[in-house]
Amino acid sequence: MTNQQANDYQTVADAIHYLEQNFRKQPSLDEIAASVHLSKYHFQRLFKRWAGVSPTQFLHYLTVEYAKQNLQQADTVFNTALDAGLSSAGRLHDLFVTFEAMSPGEYKRQGDGLTIQYNFSQTPFGEMLIAQTARGVCALRFVSDNRDNVLNELMREWEQAEFAFSADSNLPNPFATAPDPIHLHLKGTNFQVQVWQALLRIPAGRVVTYSDVSHAIGNPQATRAVASAIAKNPVGYIIPCHRVINKVGQIHKYRWGTERKKAMIGWEASQSAANGAHRHEKLQVAG
Repeated sequence: MTNQQANDYQTVADAIHYLEQNFRKQPSLDEIAASVHLSKYHFQRLFKRWAGVSPTQFLHYLTVEYAKQNLQQADTVFNTALDAGLSSAGRLHDLFVTFEAMSPGEYKRQGDGLTIQYNFSQTPFGEMLIAQTARGVCALRFVSDNRDNVLNELMREWEQAEFAFSADSNLPNPFATAPDPIHLHLKGTNFQVQVWQALLRIPAGRVVTYSDVSHAIGNPQATRAVASAIAKNPVGYIIPCHRVINKVGQIHKYRWGTERKKAMIGWEASQSAANGAHRHEKLQVAG
């Protein structure tokens, strides 16, 4: 992604933050544009280029009512996706993700003997750190403050691994228009991996609850444990933890920021709507 695209996302994120703080006042387009220091005409063009719909249409996807309406059919949609064996849907319909979870011995060694390549690049939702071993992507983290903090956190998780900056384009790009197949090399417990696999089956533009996920993995009493596993998702966006919200439709508690989570949900929903597929996605089985 270009620096301009990164700047566009930051402008959108700032506008979402403004709306979050002033939602009850129902600010006009002029007021929203002024909050990000743009004319309403420039802001509307920028926003439509980023989301595919107007700011007013996009806002409809960020309201509690949208989330509640979506949740009314979440169980049906989620189970349909599970039954179809989907690894992903919507914008990522052609992204086939294969897990290569670590063995107990590998987990214990904390990455000893592994080389992890990493790089920073721009996405529609801000800058990301992406890293991979020879077996697959092991991390996708969004940069919320500075690069060093994100990289140091990853290094602590893989204490014994060797880290190498990759200046070329060998690292996958899940945000490409037609992304290549991506393999994942995950470090987690069996329960965490089970939860992460379930998240991959939530269609783009949809949201489900933590309770829905716990039922989907056959452990309806494990809602808190599910929430904890979701919070530890090592590969943001590829494993779409942003599609899980609480049972009353609130969108919050995202590892990389509430505005980013709302932007992802709204963007996916608006893209589905723009393609005439908001209520009737064409589900495709990866295989």
